[in-house]
Amino acid sequence: MDIFVGVIVGLLVLMLLVTAHEFGHFLAARRNGVRVLEFGIGFPPRGIAWVKDPETKKWHRLPRAEWGKPQKGLIFSLNFLPIGGFCQMDGESANDKRKGTFGHAKFSAKTKILFAGVAMNWLLAFIILTILAWTGMPTFLENQFTMQNDEQVSGKTAVSIVEVFDESPAKAAGLQSGDHIIAVGGQEVTNATEITKFNSEHADETVIYTIERDEEVQAQCDCPAETECDCPSATETVEKIISIKLNPADAEYLLGVTMSSAGQSLRRYTWSAPFVGAGLTVQITGETIKGLGDLVWNVISGVAKQFNPNDATREEGRAALNTASDSVSGPVGIIGVIFPAFTSAGPTNLAFLAALISISLACMNILPIPALDGGRWLLILFYKLRKKELSKEKEEKIVSRAFLFLLILIALVTILDITRFF
Repeated sequence: MDIFVGVIVGLLVLMLLVTAHEFGHFLAARRNGVRVLEFGIGFPPRGIAWVKDPETKKWHRLPRAEWGKPQKGLIFSLNFLPIGGFCQMDGESANDKRKGTFGHAKFSAKTKILFAGVAMNWLLAFIILTILAWTGMPTFLENQFTMQNDEQVSGKTAVSIVEVFDESPAKAAGLQSGDHIIAVGGQEVTNATEITKFNSEHADETVIYTIERDEEVQAQCDCPAETECDCPSATETVEKIISIKLNPADAEYLLGVTMSSAGQSLRRYTWSAPFVGAGLTVQITGETIKGLGDLVWNVISGVAKQFNPNDATREEGRAALNTASDSVSGPVGIIGVIFPAFTSAGPTNLAFLAALISISLACMNILPIPALDGGRWLLILFYKLRKKELSKEKEEKIVSRAFLFLLILIALVTILDITRFF
């Protein structure tokens, strides 16, 4: 049931984010004199539609018999496939010369229209993150942007030990499953990533761990003299300081435990909430672009190294390709795995995920791929600088091939998702 609810929530959130992107195109097109034929939520087949009379400015239901016929006014439709939305402009070919079409608009207007969707996704992320800064911002990023002079932290995050490996430094030192790690080397820790990073920086050294452990203690009770009685036991949380000699850096593991985080700390802001929202939007954008760069580099270097005669180099290439595949998630991974996990974690985490995906959509659409906004703008600019005409046939051929490439890429990622899922 949790997965089913998560899938439904995921579809709705993605539809909202894509529709917001298309609404950006819609607003920019209208402001720059480009006629919009239809704005739709979801993808066809069409479920219901309304049309705006250009003379009376009133909306009325568009009869099914009129669906296939050209309309003078703007059509607003609700469609059955909940996978996004669309903004259909008149004359979307860059070479269309009719007044009121996208092709007839000036280059500056085309630029505004193409990048308005990207701007809308960034704006939506900023709004979500600003609201979270007011109500309670979860911590997901290392060195996450904050305004410490206007910050209040509530809640507590504990790192629990799930399993202790045999013949490990943790086992030798007496760590147990169920222990809570609260500090390492005198520094408070709130998640397993901090502990892993600290351990890697202090490999082959002796580290002081501060833990909390629940121990059973015998409760005090009054019994009559010379009478046996069973006094109930009680659980008491005790703090322990444990010194652990970590393994060397080249060992299979440094500490020898698996960990999980329990609970969640939230950071709240007042006057600085908009600054936190803006700062996080910029920070996540930078991390997303860096991640895309790392992905492309891992794919290119991984494929290139497969042709090297050296076995070690080919193995490095396979590792790079595995890293690339692990860092990518497609529709199945996002809808079937990520959204159910974040939905069950609560609305705060779900809102943060929505902001993250909104920024990812913005970053993806600025890529120089002709099927995307940034690539199409680059294609128009290229022909403008060459002072050559970009014919409708040539534009459609370039965009359709780029779109086919994207579909193949999505299909490959989806196969990887299904493999991970099952």
